[in-house]
Amino acid sequence: MENLGSLALLFAFCFAIYTVLAALVGKWKDRAYLAVSAERAVIALWALVTTAAGTLVYLLFQNDFRLSFVAAHSNRDLPAVYKFAAWWGGQEGSLLFWLWILSTYAVVAVYTNRRKHRDMMPYVITILVTVQCFFLILVNFVANPFQVLAAGGEITAVPDGRGLNPLLQYPAMVIHPPFLYLGYVGFCVPFAFAAASLITKQKGEAWIATTRIWTMVTWLFQTCGIMLGARWAYAVLGWGGYWAWDPVENASLLPWITATAYLHSVMMQEKKGMMKVWNIVLISATFFLCIFGTFLTRSGVVSSVHAFAQSPIGKYFVVFLALGIAATVYLILNRLDFLKSENQLESLVSRESSFLFNNLLLLASCFAVLWGTLFPVLSEAVTGEKISVGAPFFNKVNVPIGLFLLFLTGVGPLFAWRRTSVESLKRNFLWPSVVSLALGAALLATVTRNFYALMAFMLSCFVGLTILAEFYKGARAIQAKGGGSLVVCAAELTHRNTRRYGGYIIHMGIVFMFIGFTGAVFTSEAQQEMNLGDTLKVAAYSFRLTDLKQTDNRNYASSVATIEVSNNGELLQTMHPERRFYHASEQPTSEVAIRPRLKEDVYVVFAGMSNEGQKPVIQVFVNPLVNWVWLGTLVVIGGTLIALVPSKVKLAYARTQVLGTTKKHEVLAQS
Repeated sequence: MENLGSLALLFAFCFAIYTVLAALVGKWKDRAYLAVSAERAVIALWALVTTAAGTLVYLLFQNDFRLSFVAAHSNRDLPAVYKFAAWWGGQEGSLLFWLWILSTYAVVAVYTNRRKHRDMMPYVITILVTVQCFFLILVNFVANPFQVLAAGGEITAVPDGRGLNPLLQYPAMVIHPPFLYLGYVGFCVPFAFAAASLITKQKGEAWIATTRIWTMVTWLFQTCGIMLGARWAYAVLGWGGYWAWDPVENASLLPWITATAYLHSVMMQEKKGMMKVWNIVLISATFFLCIFGTFLTRSGVVSSVHAFAQSPIGKYFVVFLALGIAATVYLILNRLDFLKSENQLESLVSRESSFLFNNLLLLASCFAVLWGTLFPVLSEAVTGEKISVGAPFFNKVNVPIGLFLLFLTGVGPLFAWRRTSVESLKRNFLWPSVVSLALGAALLATVTRNFYALMAFMLSCFVGLTILAEFYKGARAIQAKGGGSLVVCAAELTHRNTRRYGGYIIHMGIVFMFIGFTGAVFTSEAQQEMNLGDTLKVAAYSFRLTDLKQTDNRNYASSVATIEVSNNGELLQTMHPERRFYHASEQPTSEVAIRPRLKEDVYVVFAGMSNEGQKPVIQVFVNPLVNWVWLGTLVVIGGTLIALVPSKVKLAYARTQVLGTTKKHEVLAQS
């Protein structure tokens, strides 16, 4: 079976080379049959890569420990769901997974555009398949997932494997990497269309219209992947937090930041013909940051709990990044005249300026995160000493930037195009400003004097009120014309312009997330060695250890503590934090017990046994407002899904265009 997988990858590499040549020659020599052949070869590529991926998954389930990959990342007693997750749990399998998703995306992109953009499609195919070629080189010649174990020149096998990393044996980790990869890989498609539009000097913004939904869906996958990773870190790693500015965490955040900037500024190109250079640069940066993130995870240049082991694979990524960035920079510089803006910025108090400031702030944040991530590598290269940059640096730089971005989230969408009048500013922002200042004064007097916490709560209030006011005004206008409840009218309002009001819902989700982020300022924690009957007090809670049990199964042995949680003498809940030891990998982990509430989480960790006396070590965190982060994520997902739904008005125009009723409807449907 391993021969089938290896042959499929080798044939896929040959097909990829043919696809690139057929697409380019078909375009340059005007050979339509070659262009069509290249499109069909993309499907053949997908079939071959799928065959290889299916073979690897089959061998994982068959416990074929002749394969080095299976022996290193699976074992006989591993639950089936984690056997499947082992596909992307190791270096070689994750590269094949990356390649399979890209092959799938390429097929979808070619099929959905089979009758559109005929001038661009050969170049789109060339770019997508060139990236596939790179990963096919890796999985064929550098990190082959079908490498067998050998001893004395003969194929051998081990009795059982080491199993999947225990930290990855968590339900969210079954879906976190796929979502993150769907985001990482998906940005290849809009980049391919953007580069193809430059190569062919396409007039207009056809590539933007084609890739807008694609980019939004990819951004949504990336958002889900990042937040699932944060949830995993919170629920599994046992340190009480969800974001540590770890290098690999940062690597997933960087393309998300530039993609967010792109999704905002692309509206300027659609509406005003502005920021064309910005958009090309942003979508290109997003793609290369995705490749860079893949490089960081696999090269071993940074230390991270998320990263794979050190590997020589990094130099291949460096060469690919260098060549790709150089080619893209040359192409952009060569097409600067083609990218001239059609309009100019007229006022600093306008929607155009808010998009510009939004881009500048997001890029400043991206640069700060990138600099902090690479600083240990750069310092070691220059001085020979690796100097780490911790969370204080990232927080010091990004908290002010984040607060300014939160402010723009509230004011930007309500600014008028070109320039905003004083009367409009008063009408939209007076009452939200007054209420936010009153909230700040109340919090200052009763809760905290922390400047950033006060600003975060005040700005969250301000932005939330401006968004609610927009829904209220629109719903009242519909209610005045046709009646109905405000809720029904608000739903009708959203359906009429899903892109705009879905965006408002996304912004409300960001507000909720900022409320959750701010709660970290008020975290309380304590740690204690405890005997049965001992009590630990944290904030308003008391924690009493009442029992300690030992259990064992084929996958792991565990110690389970029973802890009674009370508040002012009232028993609230019995919690069961756990300490596990996995047999195959011989690694310990902590299973955290969490009591989630909208106000605060009670978070209990069985950290292990003390060195002296073998007492259980219990660590407790009280994390205020943390569930607002997860609630905000759900709201962002909901808002994005709404924004992807076609607006009711556009659907009506599309129907009238099909019926051919009036020329007016036809024009409106195309706008």
